[in-house]
Amino acid sequence: MISTEVLAMYENIAGLSTQMVQAARSSDWDGLSKLEGQCAAEARGVAAGPVPALSGAPRMRKIDLLKQIMANDRAIRDVTEPWMTQLSKVMEAPRQSL
Repeated sequence: MISTEVLAMYENIAGLSTQMVQAARSSDWDGLSKLEGQCAAEARGVAAGPVPALSGAPRMRKIDLLKQIMANDRAIRDVTEPWMTQLSKVMEAPRQSL
């Protein structure tokens, strides 16, 4: 993997995570799940082999992209965590006999 490929990978992940925020905010859970799979597939590039260290402007761009990805992750969790908590409570509630 060369430095331009590293940046392209982070650009793609950042773009996908932005789309994931939009899907979460619009309650498009199927879309969110699909995007999550695409994001995971893209991120496997980091685990696939050595990633070259970046310096200068490319390193700063990578840092900016990582900050964007982390902010998007927080925004997604801000939407999904309350929903998951509510769902968990509903599932744990005793069932009413009819």
